[in-house]
Amino acid sequence: MRAMKMTNSISITRLLVAPLMAFLLLGAAHAATPGITGPTFNLTAQQAFLNQPDGSAVYSWGYGCNGAPLGFAPAAITTATCPTMQVPGPTLIVTEGQLVTVNLSNGLPIAAGNTSILFPGFQVTATGGQAGLLTTEAVPGGTVSYSFTATTPGTHAYYSGTQGDLQIEMGLYGAVIVLPANIPSNCTSGLAAANLQAEAHWHEVDFRLAPAAYDHPKSCYDREYLFQWAEMDPNIHKQALAQVSDPVRTAACAAGATTPGCSLNVPTEPYHPAYFLINGRSMPDLMDANYAPEYPHQPYNGNPHMHPGELTLVRAIGQGRWQHPFHEHGNHVRILGRDGNLVLSQSDPNSLAGLLMFNTDTTPGLAFEGIFYWTGRGLNWDPYGHHAGADAFGDPSATLPCTPDANGYNTSAPTAINYYEWCQDHNKPLEVTPLGDVATGGPATLPDPNIFTNGAWYGGTPYLGPDATLRGFAPTCATPGPANSNANCTSLQPSNTQANPANERGFAFMWHSHNEREITTNNVFPGGMLMMMLVDSREFVIDESN
Repeated sequence: MRAMKMTNSISITRLLVAPLMAFLLLGAAHAATPGITGPTFNLTAQQAFLNQPDGSAVYSWGYGCNGAPLGFAPAAITTATCPTMQVPGPTLIVTEGQLVTVNLSNGLPIAAGNTSILFPGFQVTATGGQAGLLTTEAVPGGTVSYSFTATTPGTHAYYSGTQGDLQIEMGLYGAVIVLPANIPSNCTSGLAAANLQAEAHWHEVDFRLAPAAYDHPKSCYDREYLFQWAEMDPNIHKQALAQVSDPVRTAACAAGATTPGCSLNVPTEPYHPAYFLINGRSMPDLMDANYAPEYPHQPYNGNPHMHPGELTLVRAIGQGRWQHPFHEHGNHVRILGRDGNLVLSQSDPNSLAGLLMFNTDTTPGLAFEGIFYWTGRGLNWDPYGHHAGADAFGDPSATLPCTPDANGYNTSAPTAINYYEWCQDHNKPLEVTPLGDVATGGPATLPDPNIFTNGAWYGGTPYLGPDATLRGFAPTCATPGPANSNANCTSLQPSNTQANPANERGFAFMWHSHNEREITTNNVFPGGMLMMMLVDSREFVIDESN
């Protein structure tokens, strides 16, 4: 998959990946970072089947809730559930300094033997259970309790510490998110909170878990998503199912877990994964709603949305065996922290020092946070299509001023749809003629729209907003010209007449693994570790309650 980044001159054809993916985007939902709240969690490890886009149901193991959890987060999601088995396991959300207790019950088949949980980065005390190689384990039908103090904010992995080559592969992994105890004051006022003013004006709900990722004034953010990357070799899962279902082994296990012949002997090498997962799902399933009933054991989706200028916190964990190069089209990602360690400058602890990354690496067992944003800077055209002078088509936003701050962005009008617009390109339409080229006055060559398929969100015009077609007319137009003509007043066609929901017109960027095999399902593209990120105009309300 060829990378796309902002440069001083960017081709419009590379922005038009969305029409090619439009059939995958119909009915998609938003992502957020759903989970359950503590500080006490009652979990169970059980078996179930995971639904895959190719129609397969893959036998798996996973953590789930042993009874109703204490609560769900974010609070704005009111349809949350916590099944007894899910992949990834429930996201455990706690606050820095809390004493966290996780009670694990082993509900796996007896032949699977003991199971456990590791919490890397924390000093854990275990009670009950049986001593294992890496931690105390729960015997079949038994329980074990783990306690630790949530000492460091950030995103952390948890996963089985028992026969990890098999049990993690089968799905026994999840995430712990530790929220900072002391929210920096600047995150709730001033420029850092300006996007919240815009959210309030446009009647959006705040779906963040906290205003900041760390106890640091430069870790504020406006929106957040969690992505857990893993892969599955179906041959391992098939062999595990065959062995736990074997009547001879079942009879031996009926006499007790330590009876000879009861244990599993599933080879995990050679390793040939065919399913590549983000949050337990593959493309296109991961774009369906959180807690969708068609995925009873895969409740978390992956479908990021944002508005221009919003600071979007990307939380990512590598949960499988392989490293997955995570490529976020549209901009680089500034690394904020890794495994609960905020990356600061050695010479100035008040300054962040994380890398600006083209590919963010998801190393097995490790986590990171990064900040992503998109403003349109570098496009060399005004993505809102504002024109100088009066607008002939009833679009009052077309003459909104763009007042630059010291960095060149419009931060003076947080209620305007062009909040955080790059002012240098204000009043710069994309094209003088609809199918023109650079020589005819536009900074980019627009391809013939007849070769593109109308998309659910993106119908061919390079402007944001539900009236984007109107903004596609040249500023001297009084009425639209005939389709595909070279008249100066022709609209950029095909028009934005299709959307789901009706008022969404955004730019779609592909976020995916940069290992090309990993954006397939059983070697069929598109699939696997691939999602679409949509940048929506401010007046579209992003509802992450589903």
